[in-house]
Amino acid sequence: MATEKIPASASTLPSSLPLVSPADRKRLLSGLLKGVSRSFYLTLRVLPGNLRTPIGLAYLLARAADTISDTRLLPPDERLRHLLGFRTQVQGPADAESLARIGFLLTDKQALPKERVLLSSLPQIISLLETVGEEDRALIRGVVGTLSLGMEADLTTFPTEDSENIASLPDSAALDRYAYLVAGCVGEFWTAISIAHTRGLSRWDAVGMGEMGISFGKALQMTNVLRDVPKDLRMGRCYFPQDQLEAHGLTPDALLDPSTSNQARPMLVDGIRIALVHFQAAEEYVLAIPRRYLRLRLATLWPVLIGLATLAELAGNGDWLNPNHPSKITRLWVYGMMVRSLLAASSNSMLRSWIGGLRQRVEQVL
Repeated sequence: MATEKIPASASTLPSSLPLVSPADRKRLLSGLLKGVSRSFYLTLRVLPGNLRTPIGLAYLLARAADTISDTRLLPPDERLRHLLGFRTQVQGPADAESLARIGFLLTDKQALPKERVLLSSLPQIISLLETVGEEDRALIRGVVGTLSLGMEADLTTFPTEDSENIASLPDSAALDRYAYLVAGCVGEFWTAISIAHTRGLSRWDAVGMGEMGISFGKALQMTNVLRDVPKDLRMGRCYFPQDQLEAHGLTPDALLDPSTSNQARPMLVDGIRIALVHFQAAEEYVLAIPRRYLRLRLATLWPVLIGLATLAELAGNGDWLNPNHPSKITRLWVYGMMVRSLLAASSNSMLRSWIGGLRQRVEQVL
């Protein structure tokens, strides 16, 4: 059984990194995290207390890398250079001057105030990384490094957002690999960090659950990819593989016309079916968490329910390529789901019925 690691003392920090006071720690892992984590903050808040710091810290670092790669006021080659520099700093040893330079060069190019604060806080965030236990630090570095590979792939595969050109992935294997880099690895990380901090998971098959965690992450990413097709196309990115497009007599540019929604629907259906297979693994993952760990169950259950409900909306959207007709669920549905889940989460039969009903709703429309 993995035990809680004793945080590193201030004396073990690289000399150039700033000390993180309790007030700074609270600012980073509460106020700033809430400001940049969007809907994921709900999941972070319901997590058991001993998991919030490592998962929250991993999210801050991944969000910083994503902000760097999405700084559209800079050309892709400059973004890539800063992203690779940031990856080096995360892997260590870190240097406060280099981190501050990244923040200085990119902060004023962010439209959102919280993203400016995030980049200007990089020395403190990396300093906080150095104070967590050795096992947590290695896991966080691993997942952030892998996520940055997915961001690097976006920057090197697709044209600039304002070029009016669109590129697609070459084949289904490339899409599956991408889904691992940007989400599957998170399920892998989530599994390892949960085992390390949860006494009752010590008997889990770490390898088997890690593989289910990867599939869990891919389910969520496939849902995001399919939902965001209209938006991504207008950024020059088509995640439908080129061989699949050719098989249906389509090009990435043709998908810009919402009237092709019906012709392109077989590709949407194929993508939804792939996601549903991954969601089966996600369901088993949730049910493998002992019922007494209610918070951990809820944190994994909510993304499954939201993802399947989103797929149901997408499957029923006849104008799914139209950016003015997005497939999304309402906040009211989300809040109602959260309330209902408090009663259902401790019952395997209720969860199977609920998740199965959502899956059936998707399949009936296909």
